[in-house]
Amino acid sequence: MDKQFSEAFADEWIGAWNAHDLERILSHYEDDFEVFSPAIAKLTGEASGMLKGKKAIGEYWSGAFEKFPDLHFELIHVLRGVNSITLIYEGVLGISAEVFHFGDSGKVSRAFAHYDL
Repeated sequence: MDKQFSEAFADEWIGAWNAHDLERILSHYEDDFEVFSPAIAKLTGEASGMLKGKKAIGEYWSGAFEKFPDLHFELIHVLRGVNSITLIYEGVLGISAEVFHFGDSGKVSRAFAHYDL
């Protein structure tokens, strides 16, 4: 991933979350993307910690805005990999890291959230 794309993605992704704009957030992802998160397991009871597709994940994230009306992320650092980006940020769950894998579409196909839960 090039630095300019990575930093632009990070700024836009953080901005979308801080605006609580679900459609803007989902615009970064492929229609059938997957999210893996220990918070999914904890909050939904889904033992795999994985949700798939904009509909299911959109409903889950919509619930996050209801549960955390003051939800705000502060970007700390951006790391680049091969077809992936890792964002390190401070949020409602403390210091967090999310790894985004990009598909051929240039959008996120898989995302892995990491927290100190």
